Amino acid sequence: MKIESIRLKNFKVFRKFELTNIPPMLVVVGANGTGKSTLFDVFGFLHDCLQNNVRQALDKRGRFREVVSRDSATGVTILIEIQYRMPIAQVERLVTYSLEIGERKGQPYVKREILRYKRGRYGSPYHFLDFRNGEGYAITNEEDFDKKDEELGRESQKLNTPDMLALKGLGQFERFKAANAFRQLIESWHVSDFHINAARGRKEASGTYEHLSAEGDNLPLVAQYLFEHHPKIFGQVLEAMTRRVPGVSSVEPKLTEDGYLTLRFRDGSFKTPFLDRFVSDGTIKMFAYLVLLYDPRPHPLLCVEEPENQLYPQLMTELAEEFRLYAQRGGQVLVSTHSPDFLNAVRLEEVCWLVKTAGGTEIRRAQDNSQVAAYMQEGDQMGYLWKQRFFTGADPR
Repeated sequence: MKIESIRLKNFKVFRKFELTNIPPMLVVVGANGTGKSTLFDVFGFLHDCLQNNVRQALDKRGRFREVVSRDSATGVTILIEIQYRMPIAQVERLVTYSLEIGERKGQPYVKREILRYKRGRYGSPYHFLDFRNGEGYAITNEEDFDKKDEELGRESQKLNTPDMLALKGLGQFERFKAANAFRQLIESWHVSDFHINAARGRKEASGTYEHLSAEGDNLPLVAQYLFEHHPKIFGQVLEAMTRRVPGVSSVEPKLTEDGYLTLRFRDGSFKTPFLDRFVSDGTIKMFAYLVLLYDPRPHPLLCVEEPENQLYPQLMTELAEEFRLYAQRGGQVLVSTHSPDFLNAVRLEEVCWLVKTAGGTEIRRAQDNSQVAAYMQEGDQMGYLWKQRFFTGADPR
């Protein structure tokens, strides 16, 4: 399943925003304050809406008035619309999920929530889920493509509260194919907020940790899980680590006598391995990214902000290649960066930049800029073009 486009209205700096034809790997550039973090927070916001409800997701971000675009008129709504491709009845279909949020008497509510796609090659997309103000319907036999539209079964429902997503309940049932798939996508995408200090040190070995957390605080526990349950994949992580980071010959998770885990990095020039607290921030972070990228059950979407922090510039090419390999294996990667070295490792079709205007943030694609495309065709690199201010409105200085 792959996200094709994102459309936003009145979501913070994005008054009217549309990003289409999203490639498997997309790198986002922009000056501070243009909305790179906000773009990634769209996914975090939907995740919070699904895990709890719309009100709590808004409260986490300062309530409705802090999320809706500044100086918006009374009665304005927030719109988030995501298109994604998925196989339904053995046919690849473009599915649209649309969520419109309003506020009345100081309380947020879901004004409308729609899930739609075309049943056949022609005609308009059919609404398989359609809710307004906490009430609506879902189609129960959406895969009966031999039936006419009026013959499809409708299941009417009323939600407990109007600030709850219908997707939260209906998406748990496999018979609602598109809703179930999109719910799983939201639950399993990964928005990285990695912190070096959280990843370091001993971690109590209680429970099983299969996936790296957003903050990376369970890194030794996930490494231990891979070491014990997926030794082949753990070996691939180590092989990539030794290939990407000069001097590192191995990494071993070590269980101490008092029940804690720590990571031991072995430098090729020393017989005794170093504990992770003596290893550079860049080494720890690169190892964490590789653990994330070689997950046995990979996330369908990764959002990574400024991966260059704490990493050596010469590792940027290596990391960009690892992100692209992840995308080629079927995932999708969105990266924001301020690093010319990282940009030098990406392709023309993989880059866009955000520009703040009087009407809000706009997006521009490198492949649509004839000057940038011409220079790239002649052998220039993206990072150098960015530093030389060819990305109009995204000045790195």
